[in-house]
Amino acid sequence: MNPRARRIATTLAGLTAAGLAAGSLDGAAAGATAPSDVVAVDVTTSAEQAIRFWTPDRAGPATGTKKSKQAGLPDTVGRVFFTLPRTDPRDPRNWRSCSATSVRSKHRNLVATAAHCVYDTRRNAFYDNWVFIPSYRDGKAPYGIYAAKTFNAHADFVVNEDYDYDYAFVNVHNGITASWKNAGRLGDKVGGQGITWNRSARLNVLSFGYPAGGRTMKRCTGTTRPMPEAKRYNAQQHVGLACAFTAGADGGPLLADYRSASRTGHLVGVNSVAWDTDGDGRYERISSPYFNGETYKIYKAAANRWTGVMP
Repeated sequence: MNPRARRIATTLAGLTAAGLAAGSLDGAAAGATAPSDVVAVDVTTSAEQAIRFWTPDRAGPATGTKKSKQAGLPDTVGRVFFTLPRTDPRDPRNWRSCSATSVRSKHRNLVATAAHCVYDTRRNAFYDNWVFIPSYRDGKAPYGIYAAKTFNAHADFVVNEDYDYDYAFVNVHNGITASWKNAGRLGDKVGGQGITWNRSARLNVLSFGYPAGGRTMKRCTGTTRPMPEAKRYNAQQHVGLACAFTAGADGGPLLADYRSASRTGHLVGVNSVAWDTDGDGRYERISSPYFNGETYKIYKAAANRWTGVMP
């Protein structure tokens, strides 16, 4: 029986080849000119417009400021809200959400998520009104709301819709509090996860996200393994773990080397495709593109990008 797989978007064989050295970073990547397969596009909606759009009656985000600690869960992980491009943003049918995490970068302004959480392959355009709310819980934004400035994705996803490249890095502006005050840089508020690539396809990881309505963060723990081909998504190099995440968790991080005391680790993947491997109609595994040198190229270009002062 062929496994059934689907992308988890929401409405409101060893992969490490011989000779490839594993890499990891706990700080910013060294500066360099971005290679041609890095697609870097500035948002079309202003930061102020995006933040003002997501009022409490639309997404329930961000009116509260009380910090609600989520025991053992990282403050770097949060919820993403956006609207479909070239549509009426006032229509709730055009509202979407995903999950994401802050990652370390030179300017402490970087978010990692799935590429399908920033780019609409049906309309061939990046999403509008894109904001990230770290440590979102029950309608609260304890560390502010961070609007996107620049989307960074791989050309093989943007052009070819290849889910082996379903990852993206988003440069965000300084955050804004509920009282419309400057919350500062994302990394200064919540820190950032490290990133690693060319690791074993079998790793002990924790996956985080906001499934099933997204009011609170959830996690899965397990060991990744290579997944079979998902022809619908042109995906041949995914790794997955047992996890029953539902819509909304896509884009959330897979973290290796996780330390509970600091709630930090190394990003080795992002939630991309949900799998029903036994055909019972329920999705019981989640998979991510395998992070390799191609992933690092996109990260490296984004990690050195400055967002400037929010207009």
